[in-house]
Amino acid sequence: MPNQEGTGPAKAGNAAGSGTPVADRIRARILAARARFHANDNIAAFIEEGELDALQEEVAVKMAAVLRTLVIDTESDHNTRDTGRRVAKMFVKEVFGGRYRPEPPVTEFPNVSRLNELMIVGPITVRSACSHHLCPIIGRVWVGVMPNEHSALIGLSKYARLVEWVMTRPQIQEEAIIQLADLLQDKMQPDGLAIVMEADHYCMQWRGVKDMDSKMTNSVMRGSFLRDSNLRRELLALLSDRKT
Repeated sequence: MPNQEGTGPAKAGNAAGSGTPVADRIRARILAARARFHANDNIAAFIEEGELDALQEEVAVKMAAVLRTLVIDTESDHNTRDTGRRVAKMFVKEVFGGRYRPEPPVTEFPNVSRLNELMIVGPITVRSACSHHLCPIIGRVWVGVMPNEHSALIGLSKYARLVEWVMTRPQIQEEAIIQLADLLQDKMQPDGLAIVMEADHYCMQWRGVKDMDSKMTNSVMRGSFLRDSNLRRELLALLSDRKT
């Protein structure tokens, strides 16, 4: 989108001090476009240059207010004096960064060798957060691909970049792997695509039932993995060996 207010730090300061909070300005653009901005959506297209730093500053102020409301001394306690700022950076630039960053560039290659055998990538480490309590979700993802002669191929490291981009948003696991499957299906157009994710949910381990041993495993199967039970069994058998 066009930048109408300068660039760099000056833009961030203008956005923060223009009278309208930058969060409201970004939200207004999204609403005007009739777009969605759920917790697991990417909204990078609606953020102008410099506004992400201004948004982080707004979040820092709000987080400091939350700490004060929790009756935590953020002035004389050296441990919490800058906690609001640290948490704001963590949310905007790190653990929720997949909401605010554009999709990472991924070069796609033609299937010159006409590969048509099962490929498995993983485990890829997943670091996400539950959108219900904002507690960590830590786990692993495996990607199974059955290419055809017309499929596009991507480098191994690019799988990890795309997984990280999708997962660094407030998510529920069931929707996260569907998002990832849609993204890879669109890029590669394979005959078959399978995503399997296994993760620890700290909303169960840290709070609530406090069950330290419970994990969640789920999968999405597309194309030949859905139609061919033998191919699906082969994939799951190979993954079973890798999980031990």
